[in-house]
Amino acid sequence: MADSSSSLPPLSEKISYKSYFLRAVDLTILGLLYSLLLYRVVYFNQNDTVWVVAFLCESCFSFVWFLITCTKWSPAAYKSYPERLDERVHELPSVDMFVTTADPVREPQILVVNTVLSLLAVNYPANKLACYVSDDGCSALTYFSLKEASKLAKIWVPFCKKYNVRVRAPFRYFLNPLDVTEDSEFSKDWEIAKKEYEKLSQKVEDATGDSHWLDADDDYEAFSNTKPTDHSTIVKVLWENKGGVGDKEEVPHFVYVSREKRPNYFHHYKAGAMNFLVRVSGLMTNAPYMLNVDCDMYANEANVVRQAMCIFLQKSMNSNYHCAFVQFPQDFYDSNADELTVLQSCIGRGIAGIQGPLYAGSGCFHTRRVMYGLSLDDLEDDGSLSSLATSKFLAEESLAKDFGNSKEMVKSVVETLQRKSSPQNTLANSLKVAEEVGQCQYEYQTSWGKTIGWLYDSTSEDANTSIGIHSRGWTSSYLSPEPPAFLGAMPPGGPEAMLQQRRWATGLLEILFNKQSPLIGMFCRKIRFRQRLAYIYIYTWGLRSIPELFYCLLPAYCLLHNSALFPKGIYLGIILTVVGMHCVYTLWEFMSLGFSVYSWYVSQSFWRIKVTCSWLFSIPDVILKLLGISKTVFIVTKKTMPETKSRSTSGPSQQEDDCPDPNSGKFEFDGSLYFLPGTFILLVNLAALVGYSMGLQRVSNYGGGGSGLAEACGCILVIMLFLPFLKGLFEKGKYGIPLSTLSKAAFLAVLFLVFSLGM
Repeated sequence: MADSSSSLPPLSEKISYKSYFLRAVDLTILGLLYSLLLYRVVYFNQNDTVWVVAFLCESCFSFVWFLITCTKWSPAAYKSYPERLDERVHELPSVDMFVTTADPVREPQILVVNTVLSLLAVNYPANKLACYVSDDGCSALTYFSLKEASKLAKIWVPFCKKYNVRVRAPFRYFLNPLDVTEDSEFSKDWEIAKKEYEKLSQKVEDATGDSHWLDADDDYEAFSNTKPTDHSTIVKVLWENKGGVGDKEEVPHFVYVSREKRPNYFHHYKAGAMNFLVRVSGLMTNAPYMLNVDCDMYANEANVVRQAMCIFLQKSMNSNYHCAFVQFPQDFYDSNADELTVLQSCIGRGIAGIQGPLYAGSGCFHTRRVMYGLSLDDLEDDGSLSSLATSKFLAEESLAKDFGNSKEMVKSVVETLQRKSSPQNTLANSLKVAEEVGQCQYEYQTSWGKTIGWLYDSTSEDANTSIGIHSRGWTSSYLSPEPPAFLGAMPPGGPEAMLQQRRWATGLLEILFNKQSPLIGMFCRKIRFRQRLAYIYIYTWGLRSIPELFYCLLPAYCLLHNSALFPKGIYLGIILTVVGMHCVYTLWEFMSLGFSVYSWYVSQSFWRIKVTCSWLFSIPDVILKLLGISKTVFIVTKKTMPETKSRSTSGPSQQEDDCPDPNSGKFEFDGSLYFLPGTFILLVNLAALVGYSMGLQRVSNYGGGGSGLAEACGCILVIMLFLPFLKGLFEKGKYGIPLSTLSKAAFLAVLFLVFSLGM
């Protein structure tokens, strides 16, 4: 398949970003933190019990910074050269593309349609691609939208490839007006494509408002009398590329699937849907590589598949290169994701320099053989199965036990493990067996979700699957091209963001206590030590909420109780230096990526808010699960459709651009418990400052001295970090803190004040 001549330039290369200066900064901060802990120990006897609480909190912060330092020690990323692919590879491998959606209300169907159209139009031979959409909500509206998208694809895909369109999601592409000086043929085709997309958008919008008319069509009979949690398997071929040769006019295979669901069966949320996609695609096209994207993450780079293939095919030329998956960063076209972008750049590259990045749930290319449970030890140097692995995986009994009792599925698995490509069959011939492997009981007593496919037992199926792959000795690669490969939208700062953060923290914390935990199997797994530390850093996000919450309350407590929280005299310089260096360091990280000082401040604020207000709830979630009282629940995050009206040179449009929404970027609130901790923290620190200014403090009984300006400054810093809550006290509607939340927080604040002044 690939020319392995060593004289030719590589398809990809690893680039190191290590900096001795940044290493020195990391170590300096770590040293200062340990110096602060030592100071706490030395002066234990001269201070209040608050000194012990501060010591425990700062010990947690020091441990976290140690994990960060280890993770960021040798940052790296890969660079691909897709322009070299054609001269090096005689026949490109096939790729199956997966899109998952679960709720037609919380996930607007026009977003799903745009994601699918962008994937169908990528620069890759159409006869080598297949797009599968999993609808876990079994929605006739979703099927209708995708059916209409398949019609538009016959116009959109050739248009994109003919004119080498860069942005291949219509709702983003048509934001820019047509240049009247363009070639007349292009202008004509542009107008046709835009008109057809607007028709599709209107049809989807009309169907969203009233979908009852869909019942009259026989094609929608399978959706009659169905519920999202109670329906049979549905598999429909929306478009089949029959006899395709990879011509630019062709459209890839396009398949709709919805697995069976029954009220009495646990369906494992997105992980279960992904495993069904693996089985269906294995029966129909059985591509050696698989791409999965969320329904709101469209392909922004037309060569994204070719870039990933540069990594995988470089592996086939180098026996020491064992890449299981290629992860692209999750980038966003709105302004709510600056912090995540910086996190991926710093921490993501750091992990990529060890054993490879974590699988992030979207924008990732997987190797099918690896997802079928292969370990690195199961392969010979040439990539074929070892004799031991052959007897282990290809035995008839073990195949049926691990992969299910479908003979067609077992045959597909054998072909994958042996790297054999089966002749292209008509997709319709696989419909019946595809429906069978989607039945609820198919996975019963098999290895699906245990050692095969996407792993279960966590709502963060991506991180759970990721450590399972790395534990078998595989590496992964991090590709961050420009322009970004995939773009999506983050939920606004409010209830939906809190819900998403809670789900992430809960899922990560679940893994810390399941069979994939990096805390167990220290020597029997093939995961590298620093990679294990990186996983611990990620998985303990939820636990960090406790010391963060206490540390936000300590300045207020000490100010009211008249106890010293921070060192006195020259030793106060330790705290000031740590805080100053951390601020300058993180500010540099933001500004080096082109973000502003204000963006840095907003991100620092949201970090404190999500840790104390959202991650905090992951702890009781996991405790209740471990006690068998309740199970964690996967709640789909609500996606928002951005403004898609195309700009023009006309007056009204221009005026809209010049007059932005005054509420843009405001923090939203509701009556959920997520906002109770933040409101409580704000009220406590405000009350402490008022009490300090009025002299309402206890008389200090400790030799370490009482509170003073340092503790007051600590309260001011906390209030600055919770500024959205301070603004929420004076706003109305969804931008104001509800009276119920404010009343509960005020009651808790009064109890805190009584405790602080009375103890």
